[in-house]
Amino acid sequence: MATDTTDLFALTGLDPDRAREIVADAVSGADDGELYVERTQSEVLAFDNGRLKTATYEVSQGFGLRAVAGEAVGYAHADDVSEKALRRAASAVRAVSSGHSGVVAEAPQATNRKLYGDENPLLAPVFGDKVSLLSEIDAWARARDPRVRQVTASVAGSYKIVEILRADGTRVRDIRPLVRINVSLVVGDGDRQETGSHGEGARTSYEAFISPDRWQASVDEALRQALVNLEARPAPAGTFDVVLGPGWPGVLLHEAVGHGLEGDFNRKKTSAFSGLMGEMVASKGVTIVDDGTVPNARGSITVDDEGTPSQCTTLIEDGRLVGYMQDRQNGRLMGVGTTGNGRRQSYAHVPMPRMTNTYMLGGSSTPEEILASVKDGIFAKSFSGGQVDIVSGKFVFDCTEAYRIRNGRIEEPIKGAMLIGNGPDAMTRVRMVGNDMALDPGIGTCGKNGQGVPVGVGQPSLRIDAVTVGGTQA
Repeated sequence: MATDTTDLFALTGLDPDRAREIVADAVSGADDGELYVERTQSEVLAFDNGRLKTATYEVSQGFGLRAVAGEAVGYAHADDVSEKALRRAASAVRAVSSGHSGVVAEAPQATNRKLYGDENPLLAPVFGDKVSLLSEIDAWARARDPRVRQVTASVAGSYKIVEILRADGTRVRDIRPLVRINVSLVVGDGDRQETGSHGEGARTSYEAFISPDRWQASVDEALRQALVNLEARPAPAGTFDVVLGPGWPGVLLHEAVGHGLEGDFNRKKTSAFSGLMGEMVASKGVTIVDDGTVPNARGSITVDDEGTPSQCTTLIEDGRLVGYMQDRQNGRLMGVGTTGNGRRQSYAHVPMPRMTNTYMLGGSSTPEEILASVKDGIFAKSFSGGQVDIVSGKFVFDCTEAYRIRNGRIEEPIKGAMLIGNGPDAMTRVRMVGNDMALDPGIGTCGKNGQGVPVGVGQPSLRIDAVTVGGTQA
């Protein structure tokens, strides 16, 4: 009989019954704990300057064993998935619950729901076809405009299998495909050079993204952005009403608001939102959710890395703070339970509350109405990312594509614009919410405490009043 290639216990030779006995002994007296086993295949191919620059393929596997006692966590991990290694890990993890009189929490409720397929995206197309695709993208992009000076095109994919085993014998398995295709261009006119980029991705195969019409649209979008920036003028500095475009600009919400609503920061009272449950923290009409159940979305997870089914959690409802994102430990300590947001980068990392797909729901205003309402302001269409201080809520975001708004019309493009503010304060300055909510195209990665996980962001068009804009013109 053929071995089930998705059964990590069969693949590694680790007997699940003996493993369960070891896990039960390791978490005895603790409040919670589990064995997390993982196997990941990943690849990255990048074409740069007319040739294949990077081609990597990696296979990794390992386990992480955890025991949770109150606020303390015992964790041990290894890349050797064997009974011998598991027993050594158990002897280390067991120490955290020594003298603790906890009762191990019940396993999460099981689900038959699947949010994405089981297909391994690394199997098709084959390596040579992927290289040919990148070469074709490079040649086509250079032919689009004589001002194109450099093209970087890449494909990246992974196929992750996780299994979670608890002391009562409950086993949960999740198979997580993930792909991303990205195009970046440098255009030039004389001594001036500017960049533009566009990427797409999802928890699916490459097939959806490698048709000519799809990747050519990505090239055109990257080229459009680069040429806009080539004509951009220095951004003004001052206080402006700002209109944010739909989709990827939701990364501002992710950083300025989302992290502050993760359970661990609020349990430790280090978030700008700590102690504000039930209070108005945003303008009426602002509703923000974290939704791990969007089919095939980059940030979605059928179950989190503790085995809890993902869900859609309302964080802010009509301006009022109504929820935090929780893993099992923080949810238990705060007396509210988990929301299915316990995530980890890999078997070598402890799970903690993390976002999945975080976005603002749409409102009633059209994008045209929002623009028409602004006499003198800034339209921010895209960001490269930003920084936020969780304690104070202060943020800084760099705009990669932005324009001046004059008398309700989008005018000249500007470069070097930075949005500066405070997350909770900025949410109270939202004046209009668009009816064009969109998720980003599948490119987000979130960092927290040294761990990175794939995420999604989104929002409708927004008008936020009196935002500090850092620029180069006074």
